[in-house]
Order: sequence, then structure tokens, then C-alpha cells
Amino acid sequence: MDNIQEAITLQNVSFSANGTEILHQLNGGFPAGNISVLVGPSGAGKSTLFRLLNGMRSADKGEIYIHGKNIAQFDPTDLRRTVGIALQQAPMLQGTVWKNLSLPRKLQGKELTKEEAQKLLRIVNLDEQLLDRKAKELSGGQKQRLSIARTLVNQPPILLLDEITSSLDQVSAHEIEKLIIHLNQAYQTTIIWITHSLEQARKVGDYAYVMMNGKIVESGNIDLLTHPSSDSVKNFIKGDQS
Repeated sequence: MDNIQEAITLQNVSFSANGTEILHQLNGGFPAGNISVLVGPSGAGKSTLFRLLNGMRSADKGEIYIHGKNIAQFDPTDLRRTVGIALQQAPMLQGTVWKNLSLPRKLQGKELTKEEAQKLLRIVNLDEQLLDRKAKELSGGQKQRLSIARTLVNQPPILLLDEITSSLDQVSAHEIEKLIIHLNQAYQTTIIWITHSLEQARKVGDYAYVMMNGKIVESGNIDLLTHPSSDSVKNFIKGDQS
């Protein structure tokens, strides 16, 4: 990935919790304006890496750069405006869809207008008439779209997706995949997507990163998930297909 501008750069990043090293000297970068997929077995450290990239945790060692700026130099609010995150559970507040969409603005002491809220629903292909519906009444796929729309309130140039389709049926998952590809293409949003599905990773990704035991063992063009170089990645892919 030479000569490609990086949205996020990792330099010797390590992280430990309760005396156990979870991430070990991660190096590399995620290309700007592309969809990168992050795959690997459970416990590899993928979600922990996301917590570091979003400022929920701080690395014990090493440096993380967001668009060339050290993550330690970001104000926490500015960081989360730059690096948004959507989670598997798509947690909803009590109340309406509008109330849920308004949360990021309220945390800044600001208001989200009805017109802005309607625009966000259109972006994620939700009916504007859902604005006054209770969020808890939405289907799983609708909740996930709302979660993504809420993340988009701050228009983050980088969007982290942590297993956002793993609890959805195949049709809903496919719709979310199309939405994310649209966001990437229409707004040049940098997407980094943790997925347990290699099929999904191959379908949506431009670049792939394989994590095992807290390390990035192989990275490159998405083709590496079909023709990996390392034996460990070959065994991981073979195990996924068996």
C-alpha cells in the first residue's frame, strides 16, 4: 500500500489489561477514503484496537496518528467527531427516533433540527415518517440504520464498524452492506469494518487486515483473503470454510 494516503497510522502500538498484553507492537495504516476490513479469530484484539482508535482507551506504548495528527493531541469531543463508531448492539435510548438522532448534538449543548434529522434518515434509507416513532419499536435492521445515522450526525470522515450485521438476517445485512458502500463512495468516508464473515469482507472491502493474538499478521489488497501469504492466515481461512 505504498504511496496511499493513510487516515490512521499505527506505530508500535501496544496495550495491556489486567497484566495481559492484548495488542503487541501494531504497525501500519488504514488507507483514507477506502473500506478496510479487519478479520481474525475471537480474542485477537480487534475491538480493543477500535477502542484505542476512538479514544475510549489509551495505548500503553506507541503512537496513533489520525490524518497525521497524534491522537493524544485531540480534544476527546473533536476526536469522536473525526472517528465515529457503530456497534453490533445498536443501543437505543428510550424515546423517539428523533431523540436518538439528537444525542450527539445534545452532548455538545446543541440541537438537531427536524430537517437535519430527516436528511439523516434519507441517507440511511429510513422513512422520514419514522422520526416520531419510538426507537424500541424498530426492527433490528432499522435500529442498525438508525445507529449509523446517529454516528453520522457529526459527519465523521472516519467510521469504525464493529460487527454491525452479525445479529441481522441475511436480507438486512445485505442492505447495510449496500448502505456502507454508498457512504464510502458518495462521501469518501474512510470505513474500517470488523466482520466475522470472510464472505462479507471480500464483498465490501478494498483492503484487508488479519489480526491474530494481538498482532496484524498480514495486510494488503482484499485479494489476500483469497490468496494469503502466511500459513497462519491460510489456516484461518481454511478453518472458516470447513
